[in-house]
Amino acid sequence: MITKYINKSLLLASSVLFLTSCIPDAVDSDGNGITQGALDASFKVAKTSENHYSLKRNYNNYINSRWNIDDDGYNNGKSEENIFLPDAGTYIIQHQAVGIGGVVGGTASETVVVPTSDPISGNMIQGGRFDTPEEIAKWNIHKISASGAQWVFANGKATIVASGGSQQAIYQAVNVVAGQKYSIDMVASSDTALVDTWFEVYVLNSIPATGQDVGGTVYRNINTWDGCGTGQFKGKVSSVGCNNSKNGGIYTATTTGTVYLVIKCGGATVNSLSVDKVEFRRTQ
Repeated sequence: MITKYINKSLLLASSVLFLTSCIPDAVDSDGNGITQGALDASFKVAKTSENHYSLKRNYNNYINSRWNIDDDGYNNGKSEENIFLPDAGTYIIQHQAVGIGGVVGGTASETVVVPTSDPISGNMIQGGRFDTPEEIAKWNIHKISASGAQWVFANGKATIVASGGSQQAIYQAVNVVAGQKYSIDMVASSDTALVDTWFEVYVLNSIPATGQDVGGTVYRNINTWDGCGTGQFKGKVSSVGCNNSKNGGIYTATTTGTVYLVIKCGGATVNSLSVDKVEFRRTQ
């Protein structure tokens, strides 16, 4: 009898403990740690040296920071970031505060004016932003397929529309020095998923004749067969592209003289793949 009594008491105590544990705690004015209060994404910009800047958020009451440097697309980052802006110009830096549940709770922006370009790492591409007729005139179109693919320069971008496996390229001449290394990158975006699409960046010693394909070492790549470009995207090709580990987008000049940076794209369905801010920079 005593044993039964003890077991019933333990059962009763366990039930009371279970019910008690299910009763939610009262929420005080500071919240319960599950809901996210208002977030302030403001940050400070400090120049650390020529063309180098420090970005530091003012508050730490949220989980994560996302930074957008000059409309290159948002990327996860730290509470403090050090950035290099090698080209003279005006830059809009944006910061998003990400709270509980991955919810963006605030966005802030600051303007940075860079007075001069870095003497070594300044962009060697002319008209890489496609903003004016003068910039667009720096580029040439290389026709590969007879029809079905066309680069269009508008709205500060170069946009390719292609179908049926057709392809086309754009290119620009660049002067290089033997033995020096050059970094290649650009911002790419698409509002729609690509279908059976290849986007490839080359450095060639000469431009093939009209109607001839472009081949060789690929320095930047977006390829749906490798799993990128299969949804809406925007960012540096070094981030949103595929196979960047092969050469890291670094071209080493074998001779001194003129080479050609070539951007080729084609596919079954390419509705709105655009490029902007094309870069070709000396790294040493």
